Parts: sequence; C-alpha cells; structure tokens
Amino acid sequence: MNSPASRSRWMSKTAVNGFLLLAVVYMLFPLVWLVTAATKDTGGLLAGNAFSFEDFNLGENLSNLASYGDGIYFRWYLNSLFYAGGGAIVCSLICVAAGYAFDKYEFRGKEKLFGLVLMGVLVPTTALALPMYLLASKTGLVNTYWSVLIPVLVNPFGVYLARVFSTGYIPNEALEAARIDGAGELRVFWSIGLRMVMPGFVTVFLFQFTAIWNNFFLPLVMLSDRKLFPLSLGLYSWNTNTHGEPSFYPLVVTGSLLAVIPLIVAFVSLQRHWKAGLTAGSVK
Repeated sequence: MNSPASRSRWMSKTAVNGFLLLAVVYMLFPLVWLVTAATKDTGGLLAGNAFSFEDFNLGENLSNLASYGDGIYFRWYLNSLFYAGGGAIVCSLICVAAGYAFDKYEFRGKEKLFGLVLMGVLVPTTALALPMYLLASKTGLVNTYWSVLIPVLVNPFGVYLARVFSTGYIPNEALEAARIDGAGELRVFWSIGLRMVMPGFVTVFLFQFTAIWNNFFLPLVMLSDRKLFPLSLGLYSWNTNTHGEPSFYPLVVTGSLLAVIPLIVAFVSLQRHWKAGLTAGSVK
C-alpha cells in the first residue's frame, strides 16, 4: 500500500504535468490555427471553419502569395532576412566584444559606463523611434535600408548578457597564456575569447534576431517605400485592406505562416550551442 508521502508526491507530479500540458496547448493553439487556416480560401476563413482540413487550398494560396504584386511578398521576406540576419550577427559581435572588454579590462570609469549601459535597458525601443527618425532625417537615411539596420546594431541588454557569459566562460589564465605566446589583444579575443563565449554569442543572436524579425514600429516610422518593407510591415499593410477586400485574408494568413519558419529554424538549429561546454580543457 502506498504511503501518504508517495501519494502526495504522485499528486504533485500529476498536478505539475497537467499544468505544463495546459501551458503547451495554450502556446501551440495559435500555431495550429495558423497551419489549418492557411489551407482555406476566403470563403472558408470567413465561414469560421479554420480548424478543419476540408477544401484544402494551401497550394493555391501559396501561388497567389507568390504572384500578387509581382512577388512583393518574397521581396519583403528577403528584406526581413537581411534586417534580422545581418543586424543580429553584427549586433551580437558588438555586444560580445563590449561585454568582453567590460569583463577583462580595467579602465577609468568602467563601472559608471557599464551603469549607463544598464540604464539603456530601461528605455523602451519605441520611445527612441522618433529621435532616431529625426537623426535619420538630418543624415538623409530615411526610407533606406540603413534607417532600419543601423538602430538595431545596439542592444544594451546584449552587452550585459555578454559580460555575464564572459565572466563565466572565459578564464583569465587562457588569455594570459595567449598573451605570453605573443598574441595581440584582437587575436586573443577572436581566437580564444569569442570561441569560448560562443553560447553567449548564440543567445544574444537569437534574442536580437527574434526582436528584429518581429520589429514593426521602427520600419513603420522610417519607411514609406513598399519595396523596403520587412514582413511585419508588409503583412500589416495587407491586413488593413481586408475589410474592404476580403481576398487579402488568405494572403495574410499564409504569409504569416511562412514568416514563422525562420524563427523555428534558428531556434532548432542553434539550441545545441547553449549546452556546449566550450571551455572544457581550455586551460592547459
């Protein structure tokens, strides 16, 4: 006969697992709706039977998506890949280099400067959109790729996170050994520091990639040329037309489904780096 303690543990585990199952269902529900709704035509979506696979229309929706506006959707797709991919890589390098410098070097006013960086974490990015627009207007960058790309190269939280990773992943002994062997500071960072802190680099990259991919307000402020739009702004412009022209509904839903794919690929392909013990055996 089970003791009261074992029954209590069993009930606790059941309650926790049940809660986790409900949380998973809650998080996956919008994605399931998106997958099934992308197979419907305008009539099927407006009829409210999006969760059934009757009248499978995904092929035609994809064809209409590719042909509408001379393929403008995939132009937006490439723009988003450029903004998010290029911006996240460069931003991650800047953050890791800054975090490494804050951790491994001593210079005057270091902690005060780092405190200023932490204050930047408290400022919402939407509050900076108007000042950045005014600066871009004075420099002639409004309605260009640079007006969206340059602001996303800075991430105060990424600098903080990189400093934490640098403290935990890069032993000072490894850097000193490289300096004794004659390596310069840039060589030490690129060949040793960056490689050891790669889990931190990947973490900052994923955070920034997701933020840029979902970025909406900054492109809305900076861009007026439809050919420069990212996916978020392009799909929004289509969605504003759905009330007057319901044929946009399948385009918006199918386009939203395709827009999720890069985020899933990025997280699935890079998650192994979070668990990699890259510092094992680094100190000889």
